[in-house]
Order: sequence, then C-alpha cells, then structure tokens
Amino acid sequence: MKVEVLIANIASQADIEAVVNSANANLRLGSGVAGAIHTAAGRELEDYCQQYAPLAFGKAVITPAFKLPNRFVIHTRAANYILEENAEEILKQCFESVWQIANEHSIKSLALPAIGTGVFKVPLELAAATTATSLRAHENDGVELVRICVTDTKTQNAFWDALENVQLAYC
Repeated sequence: MKVEVLIANIASQADIEAVVNSANANLRLGSGVAGAIHTAAGRELEDYCQQYAPLAFGKAVITPAFKLPNRFVIHTRAANYILEENAEEILKQCFESVWQIANEHSIKSLALPAIGTGVFKVPLELAAATTATSLRAHENDGVELVRICVTDTKTQNAFWDALENVQLAYC
C-alpha cells in the first residue's frame, strides 16, 4: 500500500476511487470535511444519505459520490472525545468499518481526512496514531493507495510522525 499525506482538499481528489467523510449522525451538510464533501457533491448526496441516518458511532456506510470526481463516499461517525468516554475505541471502529466497506467493494484507492479532529475534538496525535495503526494493520487488504488529506503542516507532521512510529512508509 502506498500512503501519502498531503495538504489538500479531500473533495478535489479526482484520481481517488472513494473519499471518506467524517460524518455527523444525520449524514447532513456540516462543518469541516462533511461540509466540503457535501457541498462539492451537491444536494443529491444529502438526500441519498437520509436512508442511513442516524449513523451509529463507529459505523460506516457507502454512497455514490454524485458531483464529486470520485466513485464513492464512505461516511463514518466518530464520537466527541470530550463527551464520550469510549471515543478512542469508537475511532478505531470507524477505521475497521471503513476497511470492511473498502474490501467489500474492491476499492483500490481511498482519501482519508483526519477523522474526528474537527467538531469531535479528538486530539491530533491520537487521531494520527489511530490512523497509522489501522493503515499498518490493513496494509495488505487490497487498497493500493491511501491519501491522507490534511489542512496544514502541523497536521501533516503529526501524521508523518505517526506513520514513522508504526514503521509504515509514506510519501
């Protein structure tokens, strides 16, 4: 598996088969990643998602990408780190749910955000470490490219450090 950590808009990854949305329970337009993905995909995405709402903590669902340049959106719901005592376990389950869907649909490339670090307040280092550990555990599952899309150099550096800690090569 090739892993990239780029400062990039997750909603503009035209060469990626599926983007992952750090979703809210109602799978609606929100702030951060959910806002960017829903805005770029158009109203059809939000309408389509309603059949899956409310999305439980740690679960994931797959939808068409509509106006996004991708084939799919995989929506997963983290928990608020401050309000939920098992938020770290829920974050791990988010990744397991995403991997399960990616494998079921033979997805070869994924774009991931820093899941949970926005309104859910997951500490950056924890989110990066959880992502890196999950990537390491699933590096031979069939996904050939994972692009982690971040918004700034601080976040990019945290993900690079986490990937180095699990001895997973990146570019």
